[in-house]
Amino acid sequence: MPNKPLITGIFFLLCCFNIIAQDNENTVKKESTTEVPNVIAVDSIVEIRDPINPLSPAKAAFYSAILPGLGQAYNKKYWKIPLVWGAIGTGIYFYSTNNKEYNRYRDAYKSRLAGFTNDEFYLDSDGNQLDTPRVTTDGLERGQKFYRRNKEISLLVTLGLYALNIIDANVDAHLMQYNIDENLTLAPHYKINEFDASSNLGLTLNFNF
Repeated sequence: MPNKPLITGIFFLLCCFNIIAQDNENTVKKESTTEVPNVIAVDSIVEIRDPINPLSPAKAAFYSAILPGLGQAYNKKYWKIPLVWGAIGTGIYFYSTNNKEYNRYRDAYKSRLAGFTNDEFYLDSDGNQLDTPRVTTDGLERGQKFYRRNKEISLLVTLGLYALNIIDANVDAHLMQYNIDENLTLAPHYKINEFDASSNLGLTLNFNF
């Protein structure tokens, strides 16, 4: 047949085109099925922390015991120093005032019991002797009890403020070294389930190296 070479050539070309098309289709499928990596590596930055000093709380407490406010200065909480001095100074002021009044009434009471009538409550504002005292003997006894009780309360309050100053310095030194790193956290977890509208409550612990 005279057209046999022509038909053979056309058939050969069709086979070549078919092979090329299949090869291109396979290439497209491979590219489309290639998975994109879900994890992206990021360079991590290592943070160098100051070493923990286990003796720091003890030092702060010791300094505050020696001089109130000194432990707060050691912790660099300078704004607390006026508060410490003001609180303890107020307690000392009230103790001193009540102690002074107690001694006045006690001395006058002892003088009355000894038979004298020349104590300060027998004198007017100009220093003149009065026939009857401004404060009776029973009043002097009641005054002693009143100011002695106030003196004791003032002393207890002052000692409590002094102890609170030591505790505050110690706790502050502890908290300054407390680990609040996000790599080690414990936090509550609350989430609403989108399928049945129920709520889930739990606790999440993160510990990253």
